[in-house]
Amino acid sequence: MQKFFEAVANVFRIPDLRKRVLFTLALLAVYRFGGHIPTPGINAVRLEQFFEQNQGTVFGFIDLFSGGMFRRLTIFALGIMPYITASIILQLLTVVIPTLEKLQKEGELGRRKITQWTRYLTIGLSAMQSFGIATALMNS
Repeated sequence: MQKFFEAVANVFRIPDLRKRVLFTLALLAVYRFGGHIPTPGINAVRLEQFFEQNQGTVFGFIDLFSGGMFRRLTIFALGIMPYITASIILQLLTVVIPTLEKLQKEGELGRRKITQWTRYLTIGLSAMQSFGIATALMNS
């Protein structure tokens, strides 16, 4: 146990590692904080009743992957699913579209461009998923 505390103390003695650890902890704090901010306009009581009535449906599956934030419909309810989906879509498209394949093989500049497109696609997918979830909740 003594070695563990020494290792942790050493991490904070090295400036670069200290910055990285503190940055990671700050990101985790922001994520946890955002996980408790409800989406504006959502009636939390009715939402909880909805989830109680619809246990074992696709909504429960989505809630599982969002770490329970979908049940509360927080501002981070979608989690990283849109980014992962966008990344998979672009990876599959690089096989099909020769221009993307060429861009991927260009090196760092090409990968940066694909990463930028992935982020744009993530925003679009987030909007579509949010609209779909809102529509599904209204119709249920």
